[in-house]
Amino acid sequence: MLVFRDRETKGHLTVHSAAVTTEGDRIRWVELPGRDPARVYVHGLGATSPAYFTGTAVHPLLAGHRSLLVDLLGHGHSDRPTAFAYTLEDHADTLADALRAARVTGAEVVAHSMGGSVAVVLAVRHPELVSRLVLVDANLDPLTPERGAPGSRGIAAYGEEEFLAGGWRETRDLAGGHWWSTMRLAGLEALHRSATHLVRGTTPTMRELLLALPVPRTFLYPEADGPFPGAADLEAAGVRVVPVPDCGHNVMLDNPEAFARATAEALA
Repeated sequence: MLVFRDRETKGHLTVHSAAVTTEGDRIRWVELPGRDPARVYVHGLGATSPAYFTGTAVHPLLAGHRSLLVDLLGHGHSDRPTAFAYTLEDHADTLADALRAARVTGAEVVAHSMGGSVAVVLAVRHPELVSRLVLVDANLDPLTPERGAPGSRGIAAYGEEEFLAGGWRETRDLAGGHWWSTMRLAGLEALHRSATHLVRGTTPTMRELLLALPVPRTFLYPEADGPFPGAADLEAAGVRVVPVPDCGHNVMLDNPEAFARATAEALA
């Protein structure tokens, strides 16, 4: 339930927020002024959109649009409620409340990893808010939890109590300094529950939901990973599948120029 919206200006940086739960928990975002349609940037698990997407939003090929760099509930600058379930549907619904508070409709959504999964669910559940999707190496299929695996699979292999009691330290050590620099901002409950629901996926799956969406869709992935599984079916359904060279999973950070070009082409 949407309660209210607020904003805080620090120098040239404007941070907006909206309460998105009945308890008043707030989602926060950095907003850059510009023309419509608005562009909404959504980070992945344990990340934060300003750190991952500011360079993209201000790149000469992409600058000039109103841009919202949103931190999902439990992550980054947003609140970290411990009673929130953090399902993909919950993330999508609270993101929708924040976008409505920002008076956004028909947004071009650029979303990375788990954020891509959330964006797909957002487009299905709140179609008036999304006019175009650019998914960046997003999770489309359920995964099997595995102890010691990187990312969501490893986090989801713990029970929640075990993770809170100390399993998070093993996750920290596996994540490395770069990812941990933003992961440390996430609530531990938020991190575990988000990972658990991400690997569990949705019914129908995120891939099946994506195939059926009527909006323009582009899927970017690291070229080094080889052919993307199921690319033929995605392309047959109208999804552009685009490899990006010289990068890993964090495409926008590893090769920002190629990412900006590919994103600009997807949004042209």
